[in-house]
Amino acid sequence: MLDGIMKKLHEDVVIQILLELPVKSLMRFKSISKLLYTLIHSSIFINLHRNSRRNTKDELLILKRPIFLDENLYKNILYFLSSNDNDDDTLKHVSPEIDVPYFDTDFCVQFQQLLGSSHGLIALTDFEDIIFLNPTTRKYRLLPHSPFRCPKDFVYVTRGLGFGYDSIEKDYKVVRFYELSSEPYDRDFDARHSRVEVYDFCTDTWRWVIPTVKLLPRVHCYVSSEAFFRGTCHWTAQDDEAVPIVLCFHLTSESFRNIKMPDTCHFCDNQGYGLTVCQNTLTLICYPHPKCHIEPGQEFTDIWLIKEYGEDETWIRKYTLRPLPIESSFAIWKDHVLLFQTGTGTLSSYDIHSNQLNEFGYQGNRGTLRLLVYNEALTIIPRESNEATQVLNF
Repeated sequence: MLDGIMKKLHEDVVIQILLELPVKSLMRFKSISKLLYTLIHSSIFINLHRNSRRNTKDELLILKRPIFLDENLYKNILYFLSSNDNDDDTLKHVSPEIDVPYFDTDFCVQFQQLLGSSHGLIALTDFEDIIFLNPTTRKYRLLPHSPFRCPKDFVYVTRGLGFGYDSIEKDYKVVRFYELSSEPYDRDFDARHSRVEVYDFCTDTWRWVIPTVKLLPRVHCYVSSEAFFRGTCHWTAQDDEAVPIVLCFHLTSESFRNIKMPDTCHFCDNQGYGLTVCQNTLTLICYPHPKCHIEPGQEFTDIWLIKEYGEDETWIRKYTLRPLPIESSFAIWKDHVLLFQTGTGTLSSYDIHSNQLNEFGYQGNRGTLRLLVYNEALTIIPRESNEATQVLNF
């Protein structure tokens, strides 16, 4: 009956109606009509819907929380959270949780990274295995392992990993870079070199990228030390002279460059550093590290924004916040709510406008929570060949 009614309507009219609906409604509608199912699953409609809702403020939070099961054994739960009627003081569940497979050891829980999101797709990795998933459609795919094999008598350390969308090539990419040295680990910088590899979803392959320098800057792996912005992956790092920088990898040109951090930043000053996006620009969060001794006057949190990203990349100190119990920073939500994990493992927030500090009912071991600001989308997980790893359902 519904299909009969739809056939009487012009397709453009149906599309315009559907474009006004949130993703959750579309997910329900596609199960009640063959025509709706076909339309909603089409790549044209998916792109139109994503672009039509790009400027909406219906952002969610995706929280990854490990649950202890047994000795050195965990399971990872993804929670979908939102505020109640624009009230940032409370968070509510807006979708059933997802029990994520893999990454169930103590090592994985400590070193996992949650990357994204790009067009509703995110990545979860322990620097070896990578799960690519769309939390909205509850589908995921384990990416194929890199063909890289460490040469005999060498050791390697994964220094950085990023994920994003190349808008020029119309392709999702993962970049990972290693530092190799002879065994045992050689402190001589001349004996080390970097290897860079990129995974293309359109070809389902890993390939080498030759960096312009022998040894890339050393990345500092804080919980939220990676951010994707304007087609570029960013990491907090330091150069050869131990100067704090943001290391950048542009997904289209596949080249690295550096952005110098503010002059007040030093990796030996007992500070933690996080990258995020706030007010539509790259943002650096500098906070006292809770495990270190902090000198009087250095217990404040600074938030720096880049002016004219890509041109005059000057940092502007936008906010200086009162002392906060930050173990690791996550993001700045709605451009004024700083989200972080405390030293006791609790998810907390600080409203920059009202100076209100809140704790939420989500807790994990120190340094184990991960969080992303997320926009729902119907984006299909790319799988370009029958030989590619399978797309599975949660």
